[in-house]
Amino acid sequence: MKPFILAGTLGLSLLLSGCVISVDGDGHDGYQSDWQKKERSNRKEVARLQPNLSTGEVMDRMGVADFSEFVKKGDDQYHVLYYRTQRKDDDGVTTKDECTPLVIKNDQLVGWGDSALNMLN
Repeated sequence: MKPFILAGTLGLSLLLSGCVISVDGDGHDGYQSDWQKKERSNRKEVARLQPNLSTGEVMDRMGVADFSEFVKKGDDQYHVLYYRTQRKDDDGVTTKDECTPLVIKNDQLVGWGDSALNMLN
């Protein structure tokens, strides 16, 4: 009797091993949904930004940046925060070209996007 139960269990497991169960029904796994939601949220928050916010206020709204840079030019201190807002490559890695830079000068938001970043050059 035990060999029949073992054979039945093995056969059933082989049949079920090819099954795929979709929970959310949108064709994407949770990982993709999470980063898509984060990008959408970041774009929404960037659109609501206002000049002269402090670094703390920006981070309260946006959360932890994907990348952060700091540079000092003369008496001015620049903090550049990068937040992922778009996907370029479907490789699972966030790169700066997939982010929107936020430029903070002397603890005040002075601009965002590539144009703001270019003013540092």
